[in-house]
Amino acid sequence: MTTNRRDLLRGAAFTGMVAGAGSLAACDARAPSMTDGTANTSTDGITRTTLVEAEKLQSLSFTDAERALMLDDLEGRLSQLALLREIEMPNDLAPALTFNPKLPGKSVGSQKNSLSLSPVPEAPLPDNDHDIAFASIAQQGAWLRAGVITSAALTEIYLDRIAEHDDRLNAYITVTPEVAREQAFKADADFRDGRDRGPLHGIPYGLKDLADTNGIKTTWGATPFKDRIPDNDAEVVRKLNRAGAVMLGKTSCGAIAYGDLWFGARTRNPWNPEEGSSGSSAGSASAMAAGLCSFAIGTETLGSIVSPSERCGATGLRPTFGRVSRAGFMALCWSLDKVGPICRRVEDTAAVLSAINGYDADDPGAARVGFSYAAQSDVSSMTVGYVPAWFEDGDAVDRKALDAMRSLGVTLKEFAWPDYDFSILRDAVVVEAAAAFSELTLSDRDDELVWQEGAAWPNSWRKARFVSAVDYVQGDRLRRKLMQDIGAAFEGFDALVGPHFAGGVLLATNMTGHPQLALRAGYAQTPVRRRGGGPLGDSTAGVGGVETFRTPRGVSLWGDLFQEGKIIALGAALEAALGVTDDRPPGF
Repeated sequence: MTTNRRDLLRGAAFTGMVAGAGSLAACDARAPSMTDGTANTSTDGITRTTLVEAEKLQSLSFTDAERALMLDDLEGRLSQLALLREIEMPNDLAPALTFNPKLPGKSVGSQKNSLSLSPVPEAPLPDNDHDIAFASIAQQGAWLRAGVITSAALTEIYLDRIAEHDDRLNAYITVTPEVAREQAFKADADFRDGRDRGPLHGIPYGLKDLADTNGIKTTWGATPFKDRIPDNDAEVVRKLNRAGAVMLGKTSCGAIAYGDLWFGARTRNPWNPEEGSSGSSAGSASAMAAGLCSFAIGTETLGSIVSPSERCGATGLRPTFGRVSRAGFMALCWSLDKVGPICRRVEDTAAVLSAINGYDADDPGAARVGFSYAAQSDVSSMTVGYVPAWFEDGDAVDRKALDAMRSLGVTLKEFAWPDYDFSILRDAVVVEAAAAFSELTLSDRDDELVWQEGAAWPNSWRKARFVSAVDYVQGDRLRRKLMQDIGAAFEGFDALVGPHFAGGVLLATNMTGHPQLALRAGYAQTPVRRRGGGPLGDSTAGVGGVETFRTPRGVSLWGDLFQEGKIIALGAALEAALGVTDDRPPGF
C-alpha cells in the first residue's frame, strides 16, 4: 500500500508538538521502554519519545508526568485534525479573524473621493509610437480627449510592442487582444458620445495574473492552476471596466506570488534581460518599464510591488491595507495581501488608485475610507522623517535622494524607528500561505511547482507545519506592539523617506499596513543578479560574471495609514527634483 504525504501529515500532532509523529512514532511503538526506565507508553504509535523529540522543535522541556497526561489526549486531537483536513476550503475562504491596521482610539480622518491632478502641458502627438507608449497616463489622456489619437490606436501600439518585445521579457502570461480591442472600441464610442469616465478612460493596462477575469485564464503563475478559468471578474477588474480602462492581458507573476519564476518562464528585467525582474509582480513592473502598457496592477504581501519596481525602475504604490478590494484575487496571506498600481510617473498612481479604491463587502479586510488627492506644487510645509543610519549605510543614490528631498524645503527630522528585532513576524507569511495552499502540501501537488529549492514555497509550507500555534499568537501580539510603536512614531510627520529595504522597514510597514511609494531615484552599475528567492524579491541576490549593466535604483516614501495623498504629492515633487524618470531601458 502506498503512503502519500496526506497520510503522513495526518499523523502529526495538533499543536506545536506535531514533530516526530509519523514514521518515528511507528519505530517507537516497538520500543518497550526508555533508557531511564520510564515506561514508553503509547497511544497508537505516539509515544513519550515522540513528545521528547517534538519538544526540541519548540525549545520546550516537559516532565515525564506532564508527557503522560498529554499522551492521554493526543489521539482525540489527531482525529479532530483528520476531520478538519477533510473539509474543503477554497482559496477565497478567509479566516474568521481579520486584520485591521487602525489602532483603537486613533482616528485616520475622513476623506471624500476627489482627484485633482497636475495640469498637463500642451504637447503634440509624437511622430513615433515609442514616445507615445512611454508617455504618462495624464499625457495619453490629454491626447485622447484632444482627438489626436484614439484608444483603439493606442491599444494597437501596445499590442504591437508586446508582440515585438515580450519574447525577451516574458512579462505576459496571457495576452487578450480581442478583449482589448473591444474595450478600446467602446472607450472611443463613449468619447464620441460625450461620456468621459475619468483619467483611465481608454488607457491600456496589464493585470497581474492573480486577479480573476471571467472566461480568461487566471493561472496564479503556477503549474497546478495553469488551466484555471474563473467565472467572475475580480472587483478591481470591474472597477477598471467602469473607469473605461482597456485590459491588454494578464501579466506574469512568480508561482503562487513568489519571485519571478512562473510555470512558463522567468520574467526579465528590461534594463538587463540577463536577470530576472524580481517578484512577484514581476510582469507588471517589467511591462511598465519596457513600455508594454500604460499602467499595471500588482499585489504585495511582502515586497511584491516594491521589489520589482526597484529592479525595473517603475513607480509602485502599495496602498494601506484594506483600501483596495482583494475580492477575486488569489489569497496568499489574508492579513497582509494588498492590491496597488505600478506606473511610470508618481501622479499616475493617484489616477489608478482613485479608480480602484473603495469599500467592498466581499473582502473581509476592506476599509470604508475615501481617497482624496490634490496636486501640490509646493510641499515645503510638510514634515518628513528620516533615519540617519539608513542613509549612512546606503549608497550615493540614497544620499542624493535625501539631498533632493531637502531641496524641496520640507522640514527634515529624525524619525524614531522601533529599535528591536521583529523579524519573527515573517512567520505570518509562511503560516498563512501554508494554510491557503494546504491542499497542495497534503496531496503532494506542491511537487508540480517549478521552483523546488529550500527557500521555495513547497519547503516553506512543510516547515510551517511545525510552527507552534501558541508562539504564532505571541508573534501576532508583537505585531500589535509594532503597530502601536510605528503609529506613535508617525505622529507629527507627513512622511518617512528611506531606502526600500533598510532597517526592516519593508517587513515592518507591511505588517502594520502602512502605505509605501517606491520611485526611481537614480542608477547604478550592477552585474547580473542571479536567482535567489526571498519575499524581498532577490534585491540582494548573488551576482555572476564581471560585466555590469546600468540599472535603476529607487527610494521609498511611507505615509501614515490612509495618507497616500500626501506621499504621492511629495513623491511627485521629489520625482521632478531628481529628474531621472524619463530614461528608458536600451532596446525598448
